[in-house]
Amino acid sequence: MKWLQQGVLPAVVLVAFASVVLCDDTTHGPVFEREPPNRVDFSNTTGAVVECRARGSPQPEIIWVRADGTAVGDVPGLRKVLANGNLVFPPFRAEDYRQDVHAQVYSCLAKNSVGTINSRDVNVRAVVQQFYQSRVIDEFVLRGNTGILKCLVPSFVTDFVIIEAWIAEDGTTFKYDPDISSKSKSDSKYLVLPSGELHIRDVGPEDGYKSYQCRTRHRLTNETRMSATKGRLVITEPTGKIAPKVPGQKYEGGKIVLNPTNSIVVMTCDVVGYPVPTFRWYKFVEGTSRKQAIALNERVKQVAGTLIIREAKVEDSGKYLCVVNNSVGGESVETVLTVTAPLKATIEPKVQTIDFGRPAVFTCNFEGNPIKTVNWLKDGHKLDHTEAILRIEAVRKEDKGMYQCFIRNDQESAEATAELKLGSRFEPPLIKQSFDEQTLRPGPSTSLYLSCSASGTPTPEITWELDGRRLSNTDRYQIGQYVTVNGDVVSNLNISAIHTIDGGIYKCVASSKVGSAEHQAKISVYGAPFVRSMEKQAIVAGGTLIVHCPVAGYPIDTIVWERDSRVLPTIKKQKVFPNGTLIIENVERSSDQATYVCVAKNSQGHSARGTLEVQVMVLPQIVPFDFGDEAINSGDVTSLTCTVSKGDLPVTISWMLNNRSISDGDGISMTQVNKKISMLSIDSVQAYNIGEYTCVATNIAGTSSYSTYLHVNVPPRWILEPTDKAFAQDSDAAVECKADGFPKPTVTWKKATGETPGDYKDLKPNNPDIKVEDGTLMINNIQKINEGYYLCEAVNGIGSGLSAVVLIGVQAPPQFEIKQRNHTSRRGEAAVMQCEAKGEKPIGILWNMNNKRLEPKGDSRYTIREEILPTGVLSALSIKRTERSDTAVFTCVATNAFGSDNTSIHMIVQEVPEIPYDLKVLDKSGRSVQLSWVAPYDGNSNIKRYMIEYKPSKSSWEHGMMERVLVPGEQTEAGVFTLKPATTYHIRIVAENEMGSSDPSDTVTIITAEEVPSGPPSSIRVEAPEQHMLKVFWKPPPRSEWNGEILGYYVGYKLASMDKDKPYFFETVEFSREEGKEHHLQINNLKTYTQYSIVVQAFNKVGKGPISEDLKVYTAEGAPEQPPVDTTCTTLTAQTIRVMWVSPSLTAANGVIKGYKVIYGPSETWFDENTKDAKITASSETILHGLKKYTNYSMQVLAYTSGGDGVRSPPIHCQTEQDVPEAPTSVKALVMSDDSILVSWKPPSEPNGIVEQYTVYLREAPDGEGTSSDAKPLSHKVIPNIKIQNLSFQAKDLNKQLKYEFWVTASTNIGEGQTSETVTVSPSSKVPAKIASFDDSFTSTYKEDVTLPCLAVGVPQPEIKWKIKGSDNNNNDRIRQQPDGSLFIRDVHRDDAGEYSCRVNNIFGNDSITHKLVVNAPPHSPHVSLTSTTTNSLTIKLKPDPSDIEPIHGYTVHYKPEFGEWETAQVANNIEKYVLEKLVCGTRYQVYVTAYNSIGNGDQSDNLNTRTRGEKPIGPSADKFIVVSSNSITLHLNEWSDGGCPMLYFVVEQRKKTSPDWVQVSNNVKVTGNFVVLDLDPATWYHLRVTAHNNAGFTVAKYEFATLTAAGATIAPAREIPKEDTIQLILANLNLVVPVVAAVLVIIVAIIVICVLRGKGNYQKDDVVYNQSVNAVGTLDKRRPDLRDELGYIAPPNRKLPPVPGSNYNTCDRIKRGPHYRAHATWDPRRHLYEELCSRRGSNDTIHNHRGMDDEICPYATFHLLGFREEMDPTKAMQFQTFPHPHAGTMGPSGMGTPHQAHSRAGSQSMPRQNRRYDRVGSQGSQYYTQCNGSIYSPGPEYDDPANCAPEDEQYGSQYCGYGNPYDQYGSRGSIGRRSLGSLRIQPTASSPEPPPPPPRNHDPNDSKDSNEISEAECDRDQLINSRTYGVMRNSAKDGMNHEEMRKLIERNEIPGQANGGLTAYDTMAV
Repeated sequence: MKWLQQGVLPAVVLVAFASVVLCDDTTHGPVFEREPPNRVDFSNTTGAVVECRARGSPQPEIIWVRADGTAVGDVPGLRKVLANGNLVFPPFRAEDYRQDVHAQVYSCLAKNSVGTINSRDVNVRAVVQQFYQSRVIDEFVLRGNTGILKCLVPSFVTDFVIIEAWIAEDGTTFKYDPDISSKSKSDSKYLVLPSGELHIRDVGPEDGYKSYQCRTRHRLTNETRMSATKGRLVITEPTGKIAPKVPGQKYEGGKIVLNPTNSIVVMTCDVVGYPVPTFRWYKFVEGTSRKQAIALNERVKQVAGTLIIREAKVEDSGKYLCVVNNSVGGESVETVLTVTAPLKATIEPKVQTIDFGRPAVFTCNFEGNPIKTVNWLKDGHKLDHTEAILRIEAVRKEDKGMYQCFIRNDQESAEATAELKLGSRFEPPLIKQSFDEQTLRPGPSTSLYLSCSASGTPTPEITWELDGRRLSNTDRYQIGQYVTVNGDVVSNLNISAIHTIDGGIYKCVASSKVGSAEHQAKISVYGAPFVRSMEKQAIVAGGTLIVHCPVAGYPIDTIVWERDSRVLPTIKKQKVFPNGTLIIENVERSSDQATYVCVAKNSQGHSARGTLEVQVMVLPQIVPFDFGDEAINSGDVTSLTCTVSKGDLPVTISWMLNNRSISDGDGISMTQVNKKISMLSIDSVQAYNIGEYTCVATNIAGTSSYSTYLHVNVPPRWILEPTDKAFAQDSDAAVECKADGFPKPTVTWKKATGETPGDYKDLKPNNPDIKVEDGTLMINNIQKINEGYYLCEAVNGIGSGLSAVVLIGVQAPPQFEIKQRNHTSRRGEAAVMQCEAKGEKPIGILWNMNNKRLEPKGDSRYTIREEILPTGVLSALSIKRTERSDTAVFTCVATNAFGSDNTSIHMIVQEVPEIPYDLKVLDKSGRSVQLSWVAPYDGNSNIKRYMIEYKPSKSSWEHGMMERVLVPGEQTEAGVFTLKPATTYHIRIVAENEMGSSDPSDTVTIITAEEVPSGPPSSIRVEAPEQHMLKVFWKPPPRSEWNGEILGYYVGYKLASMDKDKPYFFETVEFSREEGKEHHLQINNLKTYTQYSIVVQAFNKVGKGPISEDLKVYTAEGAPEQPPVDTTCTTLTAQTIRVMWVSPSLTAANGVIKGYKVIYGPSETWFDENTKDAKITASSETILHGLKKYTNYSMQVLAYTSGGDGVRSPPIHCQTEQDVPEAPTSVKALVMSDDSILVSWKPPSEPNGIVEQYTVYLREAPDGEGTSSDAKPLSHKVIPNIKIQNLSFQAKDLNKQLKYEFWVTASTNIGEGQTSETVTVSPSSKVPAKIASFDDSFTSTYKEDVTLPCLAVGVPQPEIKWKIKGSDNNNNDRIRQQPDGSLFIRDVHRDDAGEYSCRVNNIFGNDSITHKLVVNAPPHSPHVSLTSTTTNSLTIKLKPDPSDIEPIHGYTVHYKPEFGEWETAQVANNIEKYVLEKLVCGTRYQVYVTAYNSIGNGDQSDNLNTRTRGEKPIGPSADKFIVVSSNSITLHLNEWSDGGCPMLYFVVEQRKKTSPDWVQVSNNVKVTGNFVVLDLDPATWYHLRVTAHNNAGFTVAKYEFATLTAAGATIAPAREIPKEDTIQLILANLNLVVPVVAAVLVIIVAIIVICVLRGKGNYQKDDVVYNQSVNAVGTLDKRRPDLRDELGYIAPPNRKLPPVPGSNYNTCDRIKRGPHYRAHATWDPRRHLYEELCSRRGSNDTIHNHRGMDDEICPYATFHLLGFREEMDPTKAMQFQTFPHPHAGTMGPSGMGTPHQAHSRAGSQSMPRQNRRYDRVGSQGSQYYTQCNGSIYSPGPEYDDPANCAPEDEQYGSQYCGYGNPYDQYGSRGSIGRRSLGSLRIQPTASSPEPPPPPPRNHDPNDSKDSNEISEAECDRDQLINSRTYGVMRNSAKDGMNHEEMRKLIERNEIPGQANGGLTAYDTMAV
């Protein structure tokens, strides 16, 4: 492992350091964020601001420059450059206009340390507001043609004035319509073009009487003006036929039209003639003179002579030709159309990092039209390059910076920017540390130490020189070199025992293959002068000789040079310097070749001499030669002589033709005349001898050359001789005629003047249809007139030339000029149709009717006549009387020997329409009716209109009472809207076309309906009493506007900022019958500081009346409650994203928005708030900089006001662009055999995108002697496989004798990334064991499989061993080593995390790697604790488990009230304390928390059982609460204390003191105000029972009072029974004593039976823990608060009184009459405890099942003699008589009795428990309990639990825990009905985290009826559900039993209908 420590580790350090250096480059060049536009036009009254903003690192500086590059400064009042980069042009006076400021081309320049970029050209043009007038002049036009009126605008405002409209004198306005090509517009007589011209088609005399004005608008100032003059058309009547002509001047070369893409192009053809000519448009095929007819379609239409193209495309650009013909002649007009598209440019790649010496390529991708120039800039300076691709062959240091591609045309420009960075792989050497000049004394003890350090990549080598001679190691000279940890090379030169001769100029040279650097300094050693020997110097004549005298010794006084004993300089070109340097310029052999002597002297007169031989070499010099001034004719002989006049021998002379060597042959011979003369001769000159001949002379001094060109005259000769040809008419003809020769022959064509060849004339040069290109005669659209003989001539001045005569024939088939037309005729009239065919005769004509042959013989109505014309045949088809069947397509077919043609005539027979039918009433109202009908046959003439005729039913059609509604003919539905309500009408309809009107249709009778109110409510006013509330007041509308009986009102409200078409939110208010009464409505839950619009409308049975005018009212002020909307993000670059949004509406702002915050961070760690950043901005968009490349980012935006941050918008996501990847982090090259090497690598640490491929490069390594390999590297592409990560490549067929270099690059779709480090290795037959895999860290998800690679090579096959956390691996079912050496782990566990080592070895070596496995698992259960509580909130503290590895993303808090449903809340991962809010007061809650991470949800925490603060209500004293009168009492409900929880309602009951039965007064008394109890008897003693309810529970208070006498007097107190009269008391309460005695007997019998059964061992162990939970007397007090907590009781969150009919109490004896079932009412985790309290018998660890003992009474029967308020008095507690259960349990180990006596609760909501001890469903021991408490006490959960009856702050609670709650029957309907559904639930299994959720609860506290009794139906329903669940059903008991009957049954120990007895007990029995 020593090599690993010494070699690999330093390399790793170097790689790590290099990576740090690479990552430190955070600079990037400037990029425009907001680039100024191409054109800025503004008025001098408005001014302008031109924005320019750029980003970069460091932040770029913005500089404005002119087109010539000079900087722009401030001009006071006219121009200002702001600090933010904006160029401001303030408004200015007209006289202050300056052309150099206001009519200038500017450019924005952004500059930082990386480079400089220029913006596109900004053409700034200020317009001074000037008065102008437009004019319209009269235009002359021939009748029938198109008249064109033009609006003449002065030229100085032409660019800024838009012709908006034309106004006729009658006020009619004509405007340009973008839908100009639609049929309705194109058929119109008037047409306004985009240019503003008004075209009036088919003008007649009447058009000459109208005058027109134009209206213009200035687009900068929006000022509109009417033309100063009016113009009209002057109609000229033609006196004869006029050939088509262009009025005015015809454009040479055609008109030029520019239009942007997707616009409407209008090309006019301003030609007039008479008869009115026809127009036809053609387009020239690009690059040719051939034209094609324009195909008309939906996009391209022709209106008269105007061609209209919609949605213009770039492909529409080109040259168009309008051909105009009439019977007199023809004319043509050319138009050049250029469809412009905005210029856009991009450069790929945008940023590239290139190593030194490597090539770089930038590609400019551009689009738009037209593009005229392409230019490149580098850091703002223009490059001499105009191609789209810029290539730099070898990148140098000065090449780094910013590159821009500019594209331009005449209208605009565009640019794109890219940055070139220098890579760090190749850096030229740089001397970092060096040595200075020194002066030393010689001696054995003196030494010299010189040091140089240099940096560079690759690492440079340092050599040493002394006076230009290379030094090497000797006895005294020692050279050492090493590489520092940071990659610098340090070289030291040590010289021991310094001698005088060691002095001189020392130089250290650092060199590598990419450059060199050097440093030199003089070292002086005391001593006599010494001159070292100098080598011979050879120099080429004309050069400059520079020689330094190598002198040692110190001090030296003089150094001189001598020649021939003469001290230099002796001539002007010699220069000698004091330091011994000799320079001779323009060296010549004759004067400068000699021996020179260097003489050095000191002050003592000692001197030293050294000689230098200088040899001057002379380059060859060639005497000029040529072939002569004239060209040589073909076949002649010629020669050249190359004479070298000067130059050293030997001289080599060679010849080249066109830069290629010439050898003897092909008529060329070369002769060496002597040593300096060579001759070249050509025997017979031919065309292939043409070219440049060069003589090359070479000697030891160098090479010289001289060239001349040979021109050869060659007469023309045919390449392609023309021949006779025939073409079809209308085709494009081409006849080729091509000849060759030198000079190149000129080919011309002529046409014979007659029908035979002989005389010829030149072709017309301007004829667009006949052109000659490259000798080819092309005739477009050839016609008969082009037929004849043509002459082709080829002449080049050599000889007579060539000529050929050809005959061109034209074959013309018949042709119809008009292909299709319409012909109309009125039915019954005669009609004639004609067709004229032109072409070669004879021509035959046939007629078809609807594609069937028409034979006149078959129908006498048809007649055909033909007439022979000079140009063809005219055929006429006549019809005597037209019929409807004659509406058809008649086709005229003409045929001759060359083809056929046809024309179609659409015959349309027209008549009046038929009668409309199927008239229907679609809808009707009080004043309108909507009708529909079926359109009849229109008689082949479009129906112009329908006439709906209607009248009242009592009127006659003839008496003028009829009214009409006109309907357009294309409609078949219409309405009549002038009817009167509740009226009978007759309606019919008539159709009309051009031929006339139809008969009327059948009549329809309708009756109109009543109407809605016609007026809004009156006297509307709105008040805003609170922030979230508005109160609306109004009165009814006037009686006359009701239109029926008003049933009520709709009060609508909405945000005032909403659009008018947005609906209101309406609430309904009933109508008050009181005359003039003011209505009102209170609108709640409104937004703060928001303006609302309020409306009111009345409605009756018909519908709603009109809405009143809206009243706008504000609510109070308050902070933003909606996020910004339309949040979008756009990726700009690999590190920038633009985020845009729209601010929330003002109504949601709740104030003034001060700005916005953009919260952003990587989506992968979005859960972690610490990874998010925020950017604050005041605008509605921002650009996020410095982002990670190719990373998905999430963003949220919020608005903030002075009140704080608003709501965050939903997250949006954008991914930054890809970029080129970094280099692969590590590379290995391992020998596999003697000809193959395995290369493996690790992926880049920053791939910056999706790595699409890896490229493996290999080449031969340098030979080791300092020379570099010039071999081009081979590359192999490797496509990565995501599954197997095949990051390796096997290089085969290698040479065993060579070393190879390997390196790897990664590539994304952006390009190839940086190269990895280079590894060098050579194949070998000895293959040691090596591992191709790398040390790596693997992250796996919990329960997933993972494979750890260990790819090994070696021969012989190496042995592979794995160690797991330091221990040897033993394969098992879950962890095993695979055949390929990898280690497979199935179902990864948490404890699998750690280090895994793989070691391989064979006889030649060993290797090892270590992997680290990280296991990500769901989080453990978090630690949750309760910190505080309030009446409506709980605060919990959250802490994650410290052993979690994967970061927690957040928490889910689960909570539920007792008997409520589970709810959840999401909590962020950084929250330590969380507050659960909006909880129910005084209610017990259960809470647990789960954490989640990227793997999933974790384990849930322990349950928290707690409750919110708040207590039951506290009753007042009687004197404060009750006010007595004769027949009533008044209760002051406000005297009650709510205990901290708001009061819900009261239940009030009363009974006479002498009566045992309570009378319910009300079970839903409102909380506020007083309550009056009526219908009392005067002078009578009463008991009053009031039950107050809040969310914490209820309190029962009893009062005794006496009503006043009728006269208002009080009565005497009631008589008390003496205490000693016990017998009398017992006799007076027999109805209480008898049940008590019976109960005691039953309990004793039950205990005996239990003991007997226990002896038989029939028991079941279950829930032993509860045998110690209750004391012997069955009470729960403060001494055992743990039981209360363990029971987990939570008070109900909402108590409701079920509606039950009847006035008596629904005590349980009423319910007992119904059927009973052995089933649970609901599943309850606490149930088994309560069941045991009823049913468990025997010892503390047994539960007995005795079906025969089901008839026992429940634990206690508590008899209440006095009011409940006496219960609350501890001094009167003994008045309760408690009877112990006869089967009292034995004492448990803790001294506590079995819990038989505890009060049980049924119907509890499901409460999940972590402790499995609580789960008991369906156990045998629970069946008897069900009879006691199952369905009867299902309302129980609404009230107190025994575990909750003694809170810490209740003084007497513990004394009464053992007693039943006195009024448990006051359950809510929700608990009896809905909660009993809980019995359907199944106990959750061990894997279930929680039970199924309970059914939904009704949370309306007012959902109650007149009674709080529980109906028998509800009890039956509960028990029915139980029976369905468990299937155990009992027979129904008899109904109608009273208390006495029940008591007797108890004494007899039987219940009718119960097989096993079973009396159901209840808590409190009122006696």
